[in-house]
Amino acid sequence: MLQRILQFIRFSHTIFALPFAAGSMLVAAKGLPSAMTVGLILLAMVFARTAAMAFNRIADWEMDKLNPRTAGRHKLVSKPTAYGLVGFSSLAFLVVCSFINPICFLLSPVALVVIFFYSFTKRFTSYTQFFLGLSLAIAPVGAWLAVRGQFAWPPVVLAFGVIFWVGGFDLIYATQDYEFDQKQGLRSMVVRYGVPASLRLAQVMHGILFVCLVVFGLVANLGWIYYLSLLGVGGALFYEHRAAASLDLAGINRAFFQSNAFVSLIFILAVGMDVWLLGR
Repeated sequence: MLQRILQFIRFSHTIFALPFAAGSMLVAAKGLPSAMTVGLILLAMVFARTAAMAFNRIADWEMDKLNPRTAGRHKLVSKPTAYGLVGFSSLAFLVVCSFINPICFLLSPVALVVIFFYSFTKRFTSYTQFFLGLSLAIAPVGAWLAVRGQFAWPPVVLAFGVIFWVGGFDLIYATQDYEFDQKQGLRSMVVRYGVPASLRLAQVMHGILFVCLVVFGLVANLGWIYYLSLLGVGGALFYEHRAAASLDLAGINRAFFQSNAFVSLIFILAVGMDVWLLGR
């Protein structure tokens, strides 16, 4: 049962947003914060993402049955189980945030509203990818607030980068559903602009991500290790877009996971090494 639940919420994709939260946390703490803070941030992220994914599956339950790519999702768990996941994970997220600090607890319901709202955007706007990016962009801001208890420029810049990073790779991923979304009257930038233009737009968005990562390094006062790592980030993004240009379904899926997992991994390793070795 646990294996089906993890597959239902695509738990493996947690690797995408978690490193950006961890990087923000390390910069905020100028090193590693207390084990309690690290544990609470990790729990908050897992519960928030579980609630968001389960809610998204419920919102798209009937549509997913019609889409050949997603037709098996509803068979993994029952709908009551999915509702239970949303309720339990949402409550657990609020409780965890209450143990972090007052501002995190105060903003926790807002975070839930934002991540739940994304599931409905494809019904009324073509720019649903930006709302998905906004949902994941909460992670670095929330991690910073968990450590510092106040806003600052580094997590805000990083959050903007995450919005364009997620928006770009979701544009690539959404090309798989282009024909289905058209038939069902669903909205996305891929439906609005077509596949070739969307792939070019994804390149632009990832270019903006790269700029945001450079600016993050500046406002976070990071050093040469971090900037050197950006070459690896650029290489991973180039690989992803090159694979996407082939419009091969298997290639897109492989590049989607491998490239974005690598971007996340190289980011957190670079920030960690920069903070610890250079004393940033």
